[in-house]
Amino acid sequence: MSETQTSAEAGSDAPVVIDHERLASFIAEIFRHTGCSDAESERIGTSLVGANLAGHDSHGVIRSALYVELLANGVQLADQEIKVLIDSGSLLLVDGQYGMGQTVGPAAVKLGIERCSELGVAVVGLRNAGHLGRIGEYAEMAAAEGLVSVHFVNVANSRLVAPFGAKARRMGTNPCAYGAPVAGRRPVIHDFATSVVAEGKAMVALHGGPAVPDNALVSGDGEITGDPRVLYTFAEGQRPNSMDGPGALRAMGEHKGSGISVMCELLAGALTGTGTAGPRRVRFANGMLSVYVDPAQVDAAVGETDDGYNGIAADYLDWFYDADAIDPAEGVKLPGDVEHERRQHRMANGITLPAETWESICGGARAAGVPESTIAAAGSSSL
Repeated sequence: MSETQTSAEAGSDAPVVIDHERLASFIAEIFRHTGCSDAESERIGTSLVGANLAGHDSHGVIRSALYVELLANGVQLADQEIKVLIDSGSLLLVDGQYGMGQTVGPAAVKLGIERCSELGVAVVGLRNAGHLGRIGEYAEMAAAEGLVSVHFVNVANSRLVAPFGAKARRMGTNPCAYGAPVAGRRPVIHDFATSVVAEGKAMVALHGGPAVPDNALVSGDGEITGDPRVLYTFAEGQRPNSMDGPGALRAMGEHKGSGISVMCELLAGALTGTGTAGPRRVRFANGMLSVYVDPAQVDAAVGETDDGYNGIAADYLDWFYDADAIDPAEGVKLPGDVEHERRQHRMANGITLPAETWESICGGARAAGVPESTIAAAGSSSL
């Protein structure tokens, strides 16, 4: 059996191991069949697979079936452009018009990069975006242009997370990402959900992937648990529904993570006008508030004659890495180091998808109208 045969072909629960470029091409083909343009389809494929390469499987190709459903139901729309609502120089508010996050997200970030490069600072609110995917991707975009950035995200009408001390849902998973470029080094990228795990990680666990921590969820009875099933309702012939399950995800870091999540609701949801997790019922969408700063312009403004930001940052990172490690074999890690290691490994060795995840992707492909021959070919070719 080829190591990349589908479980259906193999007659087992064997995982699928697939080259990242082949997988991106297959995901792009799925979205061509939904009516997305070639360019948008390729962006979606590249972005979702990029999340898998970084080890953020929760925001990777497992999302494809959901995206197909959102497009089919008109919740997200193909090939939308951002609409500028406010432009006062360094402050911009743009409307994603419910377009695919992989289109309107990068468009908003590029606008922020351009304005920050011109003025030294930019604040960009993005409202009414489709699912934005891995938010660290946007911090990486800014860092590649030499800019520091911070991104706060919420999900309007998404009730998944219980606040600290509660068992009822009041928040989304509300990710944040921070990016800091340092000359001559990989940028430091910190990207995290404000829940113990992202909903997608619970979905991955539900589909045969790695288990979530034992304290990741709370049941409807208030029991702390690692069972992802408490987050979902199940109906014959339908995807598990995370919106109406009896339990909830828990906020990371107890009261601290719960507080950060509340700030995401206020900054990314209320301030951008996207809406929050509740109590008002609004259309499902992501809101994102992004702040960009150009370190070079800060150095120039304060008259730095030495190496300024980059030198200070490099000295600190060297000192950080020099800390005595608890486990010398593991060493000390900066944010983004683990993602870099996973990316290198998966680019060389392929992306491993649990059989249930692969079947979910294939189900989305069938729903989009992809021919069975194309689906079979995607999962049966060896690396």
